[in-house]
Amino acid sequence: MLSQIREYQDQAARGVKLEGNELAITETQTQSGFASSIKGALQEVNGLQQVSKANRAAYEQGEDIPLTEVVMSMQKSSLAFEATLQIRNKVLKAYEDIMNMPV
Repeated sequence: MLSQIREYQDQAARGVKLEGNELAITETQTQSGFASSIKGALQEVNGLQQVSKANRAAYEQGEDIPLTEVVMSMQKSSLAFEATLQIRNKVLKAYEDIMNMPV
């Protein structure tokens, strides 16, 4: 996860360009960068869930796969999903706070 966070930081830094003394972010870079980052993160979580499901099914069918690998993949999948859920909750809370601000 740390490497993924660093990758997102690098992507965000590439979307920022200097103009004079100010930082300016172009709108198209922000939209595509943010959207692709979110999409990539969700695809990674989905991939972990698919691997977990495949490992569990393989173990249940009697294939030669260690139980520890099955349990580890299930834990990775669960942890990634919980982290995604917590991030979603934080984003929704921030949105609600912004919408409830007096103008």
